[in-house]
Amino acid sequence: MPIPNHKLPINLDDLLRQRTVEGERIEYKAGWNPDAIIRTLCAFANDFENLGGGYVVIGQDCDACGQPVFPPVGLADNQLDKIQRELLAHCQLIQPPYFPMLHVETVGGRQLIVLWAPGGQTRPYKAPEAVTASKKAWRYYIRRYSSTVEAKGEVEQELLSLTAKVPFDDRCNQSARIDDLSMPLMQGFLQEVGSALAEEAASLSVEALGRQMEVAGGSTESPWPKNVGLLFFNERPERFFPYTQIDVVWFPEGAGGDRFEEKIFKGPLARMTREALNYIQRNYLYETVVKHADRAEVTRFWNFPYAAVEEAVVNAVYHRSYEEREPIEVRISDDELVVVSVPGPDRSIRLDDLQAGRAVSRRYRNRRIGEFLKELDLTEGRSTGIPKILRVMADNGSSAPSFETDDDRASFAIRLPRHPMAKKARKGGADQVTDQVTDQVTDQVAGEVARLLMAAGNGGLARSALQEAMALKHAPHFRQTYLLPALADGYLEMTLPDQPNSRLQRYRLTTKGRQWLRQERGDNSN
Repeated sequence: MPIPNHKLPINLDDLLRQRTVEGERIEYKAGWNPDAIIRTLCAFANDFENLGGGYVVIGQDCDACGQPVFPPVGLADNQLDKIQRELLAHCQLIQPPYFPMLHVETVGGRQLIVLWAPGGQTRPYKAPEAVTASKKAWRYYIRRYSSTVEAKGEVEQELLSLTAKVPFDDRCNQSARIDDLSMPLMQGFLQEVGSALAEEAASLSVEALGRQMEVAGGSTESPWPKNVGLLFFNERPERFFPYTQIDVVWFPEGAGGDRFEEKIFKGPLARMTREALNYIQRNYLYETVVKHADRAEVTRFWNFPYAAVEEAVVNAVYHRSYEEREPIEVRISDDELVVVSVPGPDRSIRLDDLQAGRAVSRRYRNRRIGEFLKELDLTEGRSTGIPKILRVMADNGSSAPSFETDDDRASFAIRLPRHPMAKKARKGGADQVTDQVTDQVTDQVAGEVARLLMAAGNGGLARSALQEAMALKHAPHFRQTYLLPALADGYLEMTLPDQPNSRLQRYRLTTKGRQWLRQERGDNSN
C-alpha cells in the first residue's frame, strides 16, 4: 500500500530539477489524472531497462520541453485525501497489485504529491488502459525515453521473458539480517545528499528507515536487507559479497616486471571508491607545466587526468557483477593506467560503438547502485561514462583511451595511456614537481590555494559556494584536489566537525590558514 507523509530519501529540489534523476524517470502532472498516472506507475514498475523505476510528481506543471515550472501549481488541501483514496483503489487494479511510495511535500508554499515507483519485484505488470472506464482492457506498459507506451510485439515478449527477474542489487539477501544495515551509514548518506528524511532518521528503527530508503524488503514478520543496502550501508560488505574490493597495483618496472606494490580498499561502496581514488590521486597523478619562451601562457597537462580515472573506476563499481568473486583492479605503470572489472559489457553493445563513445546499454546490471552513486555525485548518469572519458582525455592532450573486452564478454578493461609529454610516473606523483615546473608556475599553484582560502574567510562558506568561487565545475575534483588537502593540512576547518555530511556544513580559515594567507599576500606584494 502507498505510504503517506514520509520524507523522500533524496533531495527534493534536486529531484524536481532533474539534477540527480534523469528526465525520462520523472513525470510531472499538474493535476490528478488517474488513467495516465496508473499507466505510468505500471511502466515504472516494469522497469524494462533496469533504470530503477521512477517518480510521478502530482501538482507540478512543466513547459513544452518537459522542464518543471516554478512555483508549481500545487494541490489544494481538500484534494490530498481524495487523491490518496483513489490511488489506493486504482493501484489494486494493476496486475499483480503494485503500490508506490507516497510522499506529501511542500515547495514554495504549495503542496505536491510525489509518488516514488521503484522497479517491481514481481514483473511483468499490466494495468487498465483507463481505470475510470466501466469495461477495462489490461495492457503492459513500459517507458520509452520520457513517455509511457504500450509494450507490443517483440517488446512485449521480451518484457514477459523478464518474469520475476529482479536485478541482483535490488534483491533481498536472506543470508543477512536487517540489523546488518548500519544506522550511522544510512544517516550519513541522508545528511550528505540533503534529504529531509535525515531529520526523522534518528527516531526510526533500522527496519523502518531501510524500508523508506528501499534498501530493505520482505514481509513485516520476516524483513531482509537488500543487496544494495548491504553494499552501501554495511561496514564489511565483503562478508556477503566476497572480493567486493578495489585493488590498486603499481608496477615500477612495467606490467611485465617482477616487482609490484598493491594496496587493497574495502568497505561500503561509496567510501571504498573515494578512498581508492584519493590514494591514486595522491600517489600516481601529477601535473606538468611547460613554460614557453615566446608567450606568457603556460601549457598544463596531467599524466592521467583525474576526471578520466574517476569515471573509469566509478564505471567499474557501477557495472561490475557482485556475484562474481573477482575484485576491481587498477593497474598502474609508467605508461598506462588500466581499470579491469568483471564481467564485460552487455552483448547488445558493439565494441566499435564503445570505442566511439556511442554505446548505450539496453539494460543495466545494477539499477539501484547507479542511483546511489549519482546521489553522491560520483557519477553523472546513464551512458555518460565512456563519452566523458574520451572528452577528458582529449582535453588533456592525451592519446585516445581504449576499451577492451573478449568474445565471451568475461571482463572489461579501460586503458588510459600516459600523456606523451609527461615524465614517467613515480609513486608519490601528486607531491612531485617536475623539472619543467618553474617558479612562475609555483606562484600560480599557490595562487589557486590562496583563492580557496580567501573565498572561505573567517565566516565560512558551503562547499558549493567555495567551488563556485574557484570557477570549478567538477565537484569530486574540487573536493579531492583542493578542499580535502586544505582540511588535512589544517588550513581550513569545518564549522560542524561532528556532522561532516550535514547540509549546513561550512568551511572557514584556521589560524594556520590565516597566517599562510597573510604570508602569501606579503610575498605577492613584494
